[in-house]
Amino acid sequence: MVEEYDHKTHELLVRKWRQKSALGAYGQWQIEVGEAPSPIVVAVQPDFLKEDSSNPVFMRKDTKTNFQWRIRNLPYPKEVYSVSVDKAERCCIVRTTNKKYYKKFSIPDLDRCQIELDGNALSFAHANNTLIITYQKPKEILAVEEELQKELKSMKSSNDGDVDCKTQ
Repeated sequence: MVEEYDHKTHELLVRKWRQKSALGAYGQWQIEVGEAPSPIVVAVQPDFLKEDSSNPVFMRKDTKTNFQWRIRNLPYPKEVYSVSVDKAERCCIVRTTNKKYYKKFSIPDLDRCQIELDGNALSFAHANNTLIITYQKPKEILAVEEELQKELKSMKSSNDGDVDCKTQ
């Protein structure tokens, strides 16, 4: 697991995981929090295929007190969306009444701490073609993150660009 924090605000920017395959080689990074870096696409041929830029983009970005997911490129009004919790499958479900979008996602932080999902902690808003889903962090998660912040403050962090480069 690799985590990236903002040096000034101590906010989590990226969390990604990588596991070994059956043969022992590392697989691809699985991004849990943050946005994947956009791949640089160079058109080698005029008929080169690429993903449509109007497809919905699902990403997670946490705040200090909430888990937050953003789904970009969803142009429907707020009344069309339904966000619910499925306690049996331990996941959240986003669906539209016009049957144009459906997404199931889990909250790995709650799974790791074995905390039940609460439908009352879930809310959503829609603005600028983006659906913003918010889940309030339980007290147990806030306590774990507070301990982690104390540990991070005691560690020395490296800054980009602060490389000791000696010239002749």
